[in-house]
Amino acid sequence: MAILQIDGELCIGCGACVDACPHGALDMANGIAAVNENCVACGLCLSVCPVAALGLPESTANANDVEQAAGVWVWIEQQHDGVAGVSWELLGRGRELARARGVELAACIVGSDTAATASAAAERGADRVLVMDSPALADFHTEAYARCLLDLVRERRPEIMLFGATTRGRDLAGSLAADLYTGLTADCTELDIDAETGGLVQTRPAYGGNIMATILTPSTRPQMATVRPRVFEAAPPVAGRVAPVEHIPVQLVEEELASQVLSFAPSPADENLTQARVIVSGGKGIGSAEGFGLLRELAHLLGGVVGASRAAVDAGWIGYEHQVGQTGRTVRPELYIACGISGAIQHRAGMSTSRVIVAINSDPNAPIFDIANYALAGDLFQIVPALIRLLRDDPRRAAATPEALGAAQGAP
Repeated sequence: MAILQIDGELCIGCGACVDACPHGALDMANGIAAVNENCVACGLCLSVCPVAALGLPESTANANDVEQAAGVWVWIEQQHDGVAGVSWELLGRGRELARARGVELAACIVGSDTAATASAAAERGADRVLVMDSPALADFHTEAYARCLLDLVRERRPEIMLFGATTRGRDLAGSLAADLYTGLTADCTELDIDAETGGLVQTRPAYGGNIMATILTPSTRPQMATVRPRVFEAAPPVAGRVAPVEHIPVQLVEEELASQVLSFAPSPADENLTQARVIVSGGKGIGSAEGFGLLRELAHLLGGVVGASRAAVDAGWIGYEHQVGQTGRTVRPELYIACGISGAIQHRAGMSTSRVIVAINSDPNAPIFDIANYALAGDLFQIVPALIRLLRDDPRRAAATPEALGAAQGAP
């Protein structure tokens, strides 16, 4: 990386360059400007200096951190109950991006007892596995994880870094991007490579899901993005596939951290929408918070969880953690039962890839029927109790395939 040169004899300490630097690479020290390791040699400060005290070496004046960066990195999120599924989805998409760029795909693992995760990352397509393992990293800690990754990213300079848009992924990616003075696009639903520039094309919903925004990071690296779970296919494991595993030394003093993890309490199981096999969702047609009690009973009998449309969440009938759609969770269950949901495009974008969709709505012209495998036009407060009775009378139905469940109801 080219480093700015400052002529201490000419510098008058006006601070104009400090204000102009978008990367936080300049400070004032002893009355004159000083440059730090955040400098990317962009040259923006040169034009604001009134005494021409700043310069870049001729041999590196055109050098750009963008051109020197290479490689696609995926953060593999270790959880107490295994690896977050979105990590394997990102390895699958990361492979396509790395292939388009002709670069290496690396998996980054930070945690404790990571051997099994490292092997799994290799089986799912990583060309290289970068491991930072320490008992002090057993519990996720934003500051500790960011410290471990920061120096490595600065040293190796990947061009793309991907994180799952989970609670942890959003937290870590935001902290790291701030320290790296680079761009971060949150909650992406699509990633691609620009054929002309080779840059990462990041697509995400904006303005409440009413438009899709395309975002580029043209002048800094790495290009960072968090990606919603279930929008990409997971990379399939190839048994016996291996990759080089690098163990990066961890230099972490817990006492130096601003906070410490005292305990870990998992979220209730019914909030884990993204990994659910069966989801029973309610919308405006449910009518009240009490109406979701009926859906919970059906979901329980099917071994599933409860979801909701934005309208139901905005009405205060159920918590945001259950929201499905562009402004909520993106899901891909085996069976999705939509109850009283009209099927606005924002909701359909979050569940349309479900393997089997059963829609229950009193409006025969509801848009949700356009994508439903089974359309039940009628009163959900008659249909859902009937389904519950069938499952209670014959519990084996709950273990049947989604197609068999729909066929059993005589759905068209």
